[in-house]
Amino acid sequence: MEKLKYSKIYRIVHWAIAVSFLLLLITIFLRLTWLNKYNVAAIIENYLISTQQSLSQEELIVLAKKIRQPMWDWHIYLGYVLVGLFSIRFILPAFGHMKIQNPLSKNLSTKKKIQKWTYIIFYVCVVISLITGLIIELGPKEWKKPMEAIHELGIYYLIAFIIIHLVGVILAEFTDQKGIISRIVSGLNTKD
Repeated sequence: MEKLKYSKIYRIVHWAIAVSFLLLLITIFLRLTWLNKYNVAAIIENYLISTQQSLSQEELIVLAKKIRQPMWDWHIYLGYVLVGLFSIRFILPAFGHMKIQNPLSKNLSTKKKIQKWTYIIFYVCVVISLITGLIIELGPKEWKKPMEAIHELGIYYLIAFIIIHLVGVILAEFTDQKGIISRIVSGLNTKD
């Protein structure tokens, strides 16, 4: 089996994308759990009750959104970072640093075809998420709600891809691609 060698630029882009996705997932997780606007509003309300004060439910929600806004701003900044990283990712093949996935190549095994189709589907989903995110932030206000509905689906493909990717890498490491983890970290070829 041919051992892939990963250039420095490939590894930097790969890990920058991976860290960006992880941080994006953290902002989504926080928004859906502890920093959910209703949870934060309830904490504020409980505090106000203990001090004999009160706000309407609408005021509590507005205040909760203001409290969590800095965290959500990071989600937006990370989205812009990913737009840049994926732009670099798609430009790099022109300079020979990364290959374009081609699942239609005749000499590929079924396993390789599945791997390449998985990446293509992932890239298409990421591009859709990035475009809808940009439209939400920069586009016409009347497009915001429909784009949010599409954009929010990104969490499902992202988690699925991360799991598939990690399982695939671990299987490769222990079967026909020994040293793949070392190569994507250090770029060095390891001996079997």
